[in-house]
Parts: sequence; C-alpha cells; structure tokens
Amino acid sequence: MACAAVDGAEAIAQEGIDEAGEPGLTNEAEPDHAGAVEDKGGVGAIGDILGFHIRLAHGAVYRHFMETFAHLDLTQKQVSVMWLVDEHPGIAQTDLARRLQMDRATVMAIVNRLQARDFLERGRSQSDRRRQTLSLRPAGKDALADARQAIQAHEAWLKARFSEREVKQLIGLLERIHH
Repeated sequence: MACAAVDGAEAIAQEGIDEAGEPGLTNEAEPDHAGAVEDKGGVGAIGDILGFHIRLAHGAVYRHFMETFAHLDLTQKQVSVMWLVDEHPGIAQTDLARRLQMDRATVMAIVNRLQARDFLERGRSQSDRRRQTLSLRPAGKDALADARQAIQAHEAWLKARFSEREVKQLIGLLERIHH
C-alpha cells in the first residue's frame, strides 16, 4: 500500500546527489553562478529542527496506519485498548490509562465506544468492587485479529525503511522522548 506524500516533505528528508556526485540534503539552498541563493523547494533552517522531522514522520506513519485500517473502522487508540485488554483480561480502566499514558476520561470514552460495538464488556473486580474490569467479547476478539493482520502489514511497510539494528536503535531513541 503506498503512502500519500508527506506534504512535500519527502524531498526534505531525502538525500540527493549534487552536481559533483556528492550526497547532500535537498533542503539546502545553493548559490547560483551570480552568487544569489536559489531555493530548491526546501524548508531552509526549519530542516534542522528535530521536532519538525518527528512531526513529519508521525504524519507519514499515521496516514499509512489510517489507510491500512480504513476497512476496520478502528482508531489506533481503540486497537491499543483492545490489544491490552486481550493480553490482560480483567484489567481495570485506570490501569489501561496508566499503561497507555492517556487520561482516564479518554480511556472511558474509548471503552464506551468499543462497548457500544459489542467489542468489550465491563465487569466488577472480585477483589475490589469499586474497580471496573474489562474483557473482550467475541466480536472484539474477531476485530482484534483483523487489526493484528493490518498492524503486521503496517509494520512491514514501516520497518522496510530500516535495518533490524536501526529499528532497535530508533525504538530506543524514541523511548527517550516518551518515557
């Protein structure tokens, strides 16, 4: 599945070859023969801002995810909730919120939508009657199985851009930001 262009950002992140055959970033402005700077469609100094590239990468990955998942009518957050509930039957909503680094109100809204589709059911904890537990219903298990297949396709698309070592390195670097 091809991913849509990243608002012209592909040229920003790709390396090009200059006239001398040397690699160079395409977002560089180069002087012409008269000494004037010619903009080759790049973004200039913003190309040196890490957050800019993280935003572009997030956008590309999110768009591909949405293309891959369009037929499932599920969001990333909904799939994440179902995945964790499947791995931890009886998990409490508060534990889900903590593990997914989401506020409790957001998790409650996601759970409500999934419950309305008969994907999840709420229950009461046997050890603490104040806690609501969650478990997947059969329709939720089926939807999650389909989602896992879509995730495999999405991950293959993403990981094809990196070596195995680079994938591990990238995960480690990104964990520094979100942990």
